[in-house]
Amino acid sequence: MQSFTFSAAFITFFSVIGPPKVLLAFAGLAQAHPVRQLRTIALLSSAAAVVVGIVTGGTAPWLLDVFHISTPALQLAGGVIFFIYAVGLVLGMHLGSDGPHDDSPDTVSGVRELLMPYVVSPLAMTALLIEAAARYSVSWRSTVVGAYMAVIALDLVCVLALARVLRRTHHTTIELLGRLLGLLLAAVGVDLVLDGLSDLGVPGLGRYE
Repeated sequence: MQSFTFSAAFITFFSVIGPPKVLLAFAGLAQAHPVRQLRTIALLSSAAAVVVGIVTGGTAPWLLDVFHISTPALQLAGGVIFFIYAVGLVLGMHLGSDGPHDDSPDTVSGVRELLMPYVVSPLAMTALLIEAAARYSVSWRSTVVGAYMAVIALDLVCVLALARVLRRTHHTTIELLGRLLGLLLAAVGVDLVLDGLSDLGVPGLGRYE
Protein backbone atom coordinates (compact mmCIF):
# COMPACT_ATOMS: atom_id res chain seq x y z
CA MET A 1 0.00 0.00 0.00
CA GLN A 2 1.37 3.39 -1.00
CA SER A 3 2.39 5.63 1.87
CA PHE A 4 0.36 8.84 1.81
CA THR A 5 1.26 12.30 3.05
CA PHE A 6 -1.29 14.29 5.03
CA SER A 7 -2.48 16.13 1.92
CA ALA A 8 -2.89 12.91 -0.08
CA ALA A 9 -4.73 11.25 2.83
CA PHE A 10 -6.98 14.31 3.08
CA ILE A 11 -7.84 14.02 -0.62
CA THR A 12 -8.58 10.32 -0.17
CA PHE A 13 -11.04 10.93 2.66
CA PHE A 14 -12.50 13.97 0.91
CA SER A 15 -13.40 11.75 -2.03
CA VAL A 16 -15.17 9.11 0.09
CA ILE A 17 -16.83 11.21 2.81
CA GLY A 18 -16.40 14.84 1.78
CA PRO A 19 -19.09 17.55 1.45
CA PRO A 20 -20.28 16.47 -2.04
CA LYS A 21 -21.52 13.18 -0.54
CA VAL A 22 -22.41 14.28 2.99
CA LEU A 23 -24.44 17.37 2.08
CA LEU A 24 -26.92 15.24 0.18
CA ALA A 25 -27.61 13.12 3.28
CA PHE A 26 -28.12 16.25 5.36
CA ALA A 27 -30.35 17.75 2.66
CA GLY A 28 -32.72 14.83 3.10
CA LEU A 29 -32.85 15.41 6.85
CA ALA A 30 -33.37 19.15 6.34
CA GLN A 31 -36.76 18.44 4.80
CA ALA A 32 -38.07 17.12 8.15
CA HIS A 33 -35.96 18.94 10.75
CA PRO A 34 -35.85 22.67 11.52
CA VAL A 35 -32.57 24.47 10.93
CA ARG A 36 -31.65 24.63 14.62
CA GLN A 37 -32.25 20.90 15.09
CA LEU A 38 -30.38 20.09 11.88
CA ARG A 39 -27.34 21.93 13.19
CA THR A 40 -27.53 20.01 16.47
CA ILE A 41 -27.73 16.76 14.49
CA ALA A 42 -24.69 17.86 12.48
CA LEU A 43 -22.69 18.57 15.64
CA LEU A 44 -23.61 15.28 17.33
CA SER A 45 -23.08 13.10 14.25
CA SER A 46 -19.76 14.79 13.46
CA ALA A 47 -18.59 14.26 17.04
CA ALA A 48 -19.59 10.60 16.81
CA ALA A 49 -17.78 10.27 13.47
CA VAL A 50 -14.62 11.74 15.01
CA VAL A 51 -14.75 9.32 17.95
CA VAL A 52 -15.26 6.36 15.61
CA GLY A 53 -12.40 7.59 13.41
CA ILE A 54 -9.97 8.01 16.31
CA VAL A 55 -10.74 4.57 17.74
CA THR A 56 -10.68 2.83 14.35
CA GLY A 57 -7.58 4.57 13.03
CA GLY A 58 -5.67 4.34 16.30
CA THR A 59 -6.24 0.61 16.68
CA ALA A 60 -6.32 -0.40 12.99
CA PRO A 61 -3.27 -2.73 12.95
CA TRP A 62 -4.41 -4.58 16.05
CA LEU A 63 -8.03 -4.78 14.87
CA LEU A 64 -6.97 -6.47 11.65
CA ASP A 65 -4.60 -8.80 13.52
CA VAL A 66 -7.10 -9.76 16.23
CA PHE A 67 -9.83 -10.61 13.73
CA HIS A 68 -7.34 -12.06 11.21
CA ILE A 69 -8.59 -9.74 8.46
CA SER A 70 -6.49 -9.23 5.35
CA THR A 71 -6.52 -6.04 3.31
CA PRO A 72 -8.16 -7.73 0.27
CA ALA A 73 -10.90 -9.15 2.52
CA LEU A 74 -11.51 -5.70 3.97
CA GLN A 75 -11.72 -4.21 0.49
CA LEU A 76 -14.19 -6.86 -0.62
CA ALA A 77 -16.41 -6.46 2.45
CA GLY A 78 -16.37 -2.66 2.31
CA GLY A 79 -17.03 -2.66 -1.42
CA VAL A 80 -19.99 -5.04 -1.16
CA ILE A 81 -21.61 -3.11 1.71
CA PHE A 82 -21.09 0.19 -0.06
CA PHE A 83 -22.45 -1.21 -3.33
CA ILE A 84 -25.63 -2.41 -1.59
CA TYR A 85 -26.11 0.99 0.03
CA ALA A 86 -25.53 2.75 -3.32
CA VAL A 87 -28.05 0.52 -5.11
CA GLY A 88 -30.54 1.48 -2.41
CA LEU A 89 -29.98 5.14 -3.29
CA VAL A 90 -30.51 4.45 -6.99
CA LEU A 91 -33.78 2.65 -6.28
CA GLY A 92 -34.95 5.32 -3.85
CA MET A 93 -34.60 3.08 -0.78
CA HIS A 94 -32.76 4.72 2.12
CA LEU A 95 -31.10 1.74 3.75
CA GLY A 96 -30.24 2.14 7.42
CA SER A 97 -32.93 4.75 8.07
CA ASP A 98 -36.10 4.36 10.06
CA GLY A 99 -38.27 4.78 7.01
CA PRO A 100 -40.55 7.76 6.38
CA HIS A 101 -40.19 10.73 8.69
CA ASP A 102 -42.89 11.04 11.32
CA ASP A 103 -44.72 14.21 12.25
CA SER A 104 -42.29 15.10 15.03
CA PRO A 105 -38.81 13.89 14.09
CA ASP A 106 -36.33 14.24 16.91
CA THR A 107 -32.57 14.69 17.14
CA VAL A 108 -31.88 11.03 17.96
CA SER A 109 -33.71 9.78 14.88
CA GLY A 110 -31.77 12.29 12.76
CA VAL A 111 -28.41 11.10 14.07
CA ARG A 112 -29.49 7.47 13.57
CA GLU A 113 -30.26 8.12 9.91
CA LEU A 114 -26.70 9.36 9.42
CA LEU A 115 -25.04 6.24 10.82
CA MET A 116 -24.51 4.46 7.49
CA PRO A 117 -23.75 7.38 5.15
CA TYR A 118 -21.73 9.47 7.59
CA VAL A 119 -20.83 8.28 11.09
CA VAL A 120 -19.71 4.79 10.05
CA SER A 121 -19.52 5.10 6.28
CA PRO A 122 -18.36 1.68 4.96
CA LEU A 123 -16.06 3.20 2.36
CA ALA A 124 -14.56 5.72 4.80
CA MET A 125 -13.99 3.03 7.45
CA THR A 126 -12.40 0.76 4.85
CA ALA A 127 -10.04 3.52 3.70
CA LEU A 128 -9.24 4.46 7.30
CA LEU A 129 -8.43 0.89 8.33
CA ILE A 130 -6.31 0.17 5.26
CA GLU A 131 -4.28 3.36 5.43
CA ALA A 132 -3.85 3.38 9.21
CA ALA A 133 -2.74 -0.27 9.18
CA ALA A 134 -0.16 0.36 6.46
CA ARG A 135 2.40 1.10 9.20
CA TYR A 136 2.65 0.41 12.91
CA SER A 137 4.04 3.90 13.50
CA VAL A 138 1.99 6.04 15.88
CA SER A 139 2.94 9.17 13.95
CA TRP A 140 1.64 7.63 10.73
CA ARG A 141 -1.68 6.62 12.27
CA SER A 142 -1.95 10.12 13.73
CA THR A 143 -1.45 11.58 10.26
CA VAL A 144 -4.20 9.39 8.78
CA VAL A 145 -6.63 10.09 11.62
CA GLY A 146 -5.80 13.80 11.44
CA ALA A 147 -6.66 13.90 7.74
CA TYR A 148 -9.91 12.06 8.42
CA MET A 149 -10.85 14.49 11.21
CA ALA A 150 -10.04 17.46 8.96
CA VAL A 151 -12.54 16.21 6.37
CA ILE A 152 -15.20 15.68 9.07
CA ALA A 153 -14.58 19.25 10.28
CA LEU A 154 -14.99 20.53 6.72
CA ASP A 155 -18.25 18.60 6.40
CA LEU A 156 -19.52 20.16 9.61
CA VAL A 157 -18.64 23.69 8.52
CA CYS A 158 -20.43 23.19 5.20
CA VAL A 159 -23.57 21.81 6.86
CA LEU A 160 -23.70 24.61 9.44
CA ALA A 161 -23.18 27.26 6.75
CA LEU A 162 -25.69 25.79 4.27
CA ALA A 163 -28.36 24.54 6.68
CA ARG A 164 -30.97 27.07 5.52
CA VAL A 165 -30.19 26.41 1.86
CA LEU A 166 -30.52 22.66 2.38
CA ARG A 167 -33.90 23.12 4.05
CA ARG A 168 -35.19 25.09 1.06
CA THR A 169 -33.98 22.56 -1.49
CA HIS A 170 -36.91 20.85 -3.20
CA HIS A 171 -37.48 17.20 -2.27
CA THR A 172 -37.54 16.15 -5.94
CA THR A 173 -34.13 17.72 -6.53
CA ILE A 174 -32.71 15.82 -3.56
CA GLU A 175 -34.13 12.53 -4.86
CA LEU A 176 -32.67 13.09 -8.34
CA LEU A 177 -29.27 13.99 -6.97
CA GLY A 178 -29.42 11.03 -4.59
CA ARG A 179 -30.04 8.58 -7.41
CA LEU A 180 -27.27 10.06 -9.51
CA LEU A 181 -24.89 9.90 -6.56
CA GLY A 182 -25.99 6.32 -5.91
CA LEU A 183 -24.96 5.34 -9.43
CA LEU A 184 -21.52 6.89 -8.96
CA LEU A 185 -21.08 5.32 -5.52
CA ALA A 186 -22.09 1.91 -6.86
CA ALA A 187 -19.23 2.20 -9.35
CA VAL A 188 -16.87 3.09 -6.49
CA GLY A 189 -18.03 0.00 -4.59
CA VAL A 190 -17.41 -2.21 -7.62
CA ASP A 191 -13.96 -0.66 -8.04
CA LEU A 192 -13.12 -1.45 -4.42
CA VAL A 193 -14.21 -5.07 -4.88
CA LEU A 194 -12.06 -5.35 -7.99
CA ASP A 195 -9.10 -3.95 -6.03
CA GLY A 196 -9.61 -6.65 -3.43
CA LEU A 197 -9.84 -9.39 -6.05
CA SER A 198 -6.75 -8.04 -7.78
CA ASP A 199 -4.79 -8.12 -4.50
CA LEU A 200 -5.87 -11.75 -4.12
CA GLY A 201 -4.34 -12.52 -7.52
CA VAL A 202 -7.60 -13.19 -9.37
CA PRO A 203 -6.82 -13.06 -13.13
CA GLY A 204 -8.93 -11.51 -15.88
CA LEU A 205 -9.63 -8.11 -14.30
CA GLY A 206 -8.49 -5.95 -17.19
CA ARG A 207 -6.43 -3.03 -15.91
CA TYR A 208 -6.06 -4.85 -12.56
CA GLU A 209 -3.95 -7.59 -14.09
